[in-house]
Amino acid sequence: MVRLLVVAFAVTACFLLLETSAKEGFGPGNQDYGYVDVRKGAHMFYWLFYTTANVSKYTDRPLAIWLQGGPGASSTGYGNFEELGPLTLDLVARNHTWVKDMNVLFIDNPVGSGFSYVDSSKYLTRNNKQIALDLVELMKGFYNNHPEFKKVPLHIFCESYGGKMAPEFALELYHAIEKKEIESNLKSVALGDPWVSPMDSVNAWAPLLLNMGIIDHDGHDKIMKSADKTGKALDNGKYSQSTLYWSDTQRVLLDESKGVDFYNILLPTNGDAYSRSLLSNEELMYRTLVKYDIDENRDQILQNLMRGAVSKALKIPKNVVWGSQSSTTFNVLMGDFMKPVVDIVETLLNSTSLEVSVFSGQLDLICATPGAVNWINGMKWNNKSAYESAPRVGIVVDRVLEGYQKEAGKFAMFWVDRAGHMVPNDNPRAMDYILKKYTKYDN
Repeated sequence: MVRLLVVAFAVTACFLLLETSAKEGFGPGNQDYGYVDVRKGAHMFYWLFYTTANVSKYTDRPLAIWLQGGPGASSTGYGNFEELGPLTLDLVARNHTWVKDMNVLFIDNPVGSGFSYVDSSKYLTRNNKQIALDLVELMKGFYNNHPEFKKVPLHIFCESYGGKMAPEFALELYHAIEKKEIESNLKSVALGDPWVSPMDSVNAWAPLLLNMGIIDHDGHDKIMKSADKTGKALDNGKYSQSTLYWSDTQRVLLDESKGVDFYNILLPTNGDAYSRSLLSNEELMYRTLVKYDIDENRDQILQNLMRGAVSKALKIPKNVVWGSQSSTTFNVLMGDFMKPVVDIVETLLNSTSLEVSVFSGQLDLICATPGAVNWINGMKWNNKSAYESAPRVGIVVDRVLEGYQKEAGKFAMFWVDRAGHMVPNDNPRAMDYILKKYTKYDN
């Protein structure tokens, strides 16, 4: 009996390998990875993890894309090792990895992030539309390498600034499918703590901190004064100036809160707002948005891992250093950073068949939930009246309340309890509920 089981397992494993180009990578399970030249001088990297679910073939489970924020943060680094990949940064098996249920594709996006690179800074993207078109080219190359996934349901998940890039990516991919430029079974896009309407996020900072007792009324007024300055610059078309004023507002907030954590307002900090005041605006923004402002020691561990063992295992070219172009990538997008993409989300809802959702951690500050609620309430879309009258119901998992949801038509909003900016890691039970709802991986 034991011998028969071993033989059966070997046959199944062989069958799974035959239908893919799976190979060894870094960590457990079958993987694939590589570059797609999305434009001349622009090389985008992807890292695919085939699901470890008990299925007869990988394509029985959906494909989930993960896009990190920044812009310039690395999906293969932060998203993989800090949130949802098979291994934690400590190289311990992650119990709640998405890979156990579906195929996961990490993309270092935009070019210049993580292992993605450009031959010259002139090839970096300058706006959201360029980023979206690069991602469509990446998917063309991916499907050329992995044609078995063309008919597999595709779902786009993202976080933070990834939530600004993903809607336009989904829209451009949808149009490319319509034009038969690409074959893909795109189904949904889920925006995690998204930077969709930057000023709605910024304007939510002071009220949230005041209500939580982290600042007083004087601190509230100082933060709002700086936020107003940021908004006026944006309204006047001074986009790069608005981004710099945004950083000023961030600095005021850190001073008034004595160093609150932007990614989870309940996390203990060293009260290091004043040490950060020595950083320039650009350095402060980069530290917060691209390096995710994680503990210095963990950041160094991640960098060493990605530039060392991971680079070697994935056969990264010698001239490519993980994250070395991220700062420049962020800087060249400063003129686009504060521009909203609410209209793109509206177009997805009004003009496509895609399902769209937003999930937001209640303890996030950088993309605070009240800000998301505000821009959602301001959207103009076909089922708005139905959404407004829809009940807000609890998300209960194993008799524990993990959050709330409200939905109508093709749109849903999820409020996630006990979670900050990084929902997949902070509340994996709620995240799994959302994953099942959209990918239907266990059907």
